[in-house]
Amino acid sequence: MLVAAAVCPAPPLLVPEVAAGAAAELGAARTACSDALAVLAASRPDLLVVVGAAAEDAAGTYPEGSPGSFRPFGVAADVRLGSAGEADAAAPERPLPAPLAVGAWLLARARWGAAPLEGLAVAKTLRTAECLAAGRGLAARADRLALLVMGDGSACRTLKAPGYLDERAAGFDAAAARALADADPAALAALDAGLARELLAAGRAPWQVLAGAAEGAGLAGRLLYEDAPYGVGYFVAAWS
Repeated sequence: MLVAAAVCPAPPLLVPEVAAGAAAELGAARTACSDALAVLAASRPDLLVVVGAAAEDAAGTYPEGSPGSFRPFGVAADVRLGSAGEADAAAPERPLPAPLAVGAWLLARARWGAAPLEGLAVAKTLRTAECLAAGRGLAARADRLALLVMGDGSACRTLKAPGYLDERAAGFDAAAARALADADPAALAALDAGLARELLAAGRAPWQVLAGAAEGAGLAGRLLYEDAPYGVGYFVAAWS
């Protein structure tokens, strides 16, 4: 069953080398992510799964040791999803989607060693019912499961946002923030997938995987960070 979850934003800009001169702007978000990961470690999980959204051709599972890179973002920096130890040489070389690579970077920064881990990339277009089913499947895999859920809110919060300004964006993000703060699986499941797509909210599918995993777990939540730098909704939450 699910014993803890951390929700973090997924922009490669979280990585200081990618952000370069703007690295300080997301310093508070990085600190909040570190605090959320500490909650995961304290939960003593048997398994940690990093969940993020991806294009359909990149969806699927990624074993420990899978490689990621920030070279597509102009930085000669590579990362691995934990360490596969002696099996590392045999680890598949399918590259991690960007959200999972950012999650791997956060875990490396935290020197994660509390439990074995793997990645799960879900298609951005995955229907709510399928997201919930995937989450329930994850919860059944371990007596003590933890999730690191990587995803952003609307990318339409300001005129300079990637998706330009959409007046519906603030309300969508406020509903997501309340659900994350309250550890409310039903409220996450109620987020409208169609509206999320229109608002470029890439976190919708991963959050709804979390909702499925958290059903009946009785977790409490804390919202550790909420802001919209660059016109994109970023949230950090910890459930335990």
